[in-house]
Amino acid sequence: MTARKQKWSQDVTDNSDAMDLEEGVFKQRNAEKIAASLKRSAERSERRKTTPFRSAMSMLTFYINRAGDELPKSQRTVLEKAKGELRKSFGKQ
Repeated sequence: MTARKQKWSQDVTDNSDAMDLEEGVFKQRNAEKIAASLKRSAERSERRKTTPFRSAMSMLTFYINRAGDELPKSQRTVLEKAKGELRKSFGKQ
C-alpha cells in the first residue's frame, strides 16, 4: 500500500507559518466557535506577518477557497458565517 500524497493546500492549513490552528477548527458546525478559535490562534501567534484579524481572515478564506467543490454546502455556509463572526469579534463590522 502506498502512502497518499498530501495536497499542498492541506499542508499549508496544517503547518501554516502564520499561526498554529486548533485541531479540527474548520470541521466545527458553529460559526461563533470557529471565529473564536481563529481569533485565539491569530492573537497567540508570534510568527504572523500582519494583524491578528487579517491572519485569521486569510486562513479562513484560504481554507474555503482551497476546499472548492469538495466542501459541502452546509459547511460552506457555516464557514461564511464565521467570517461575519470574525469581523464582529475584532470590531470590524
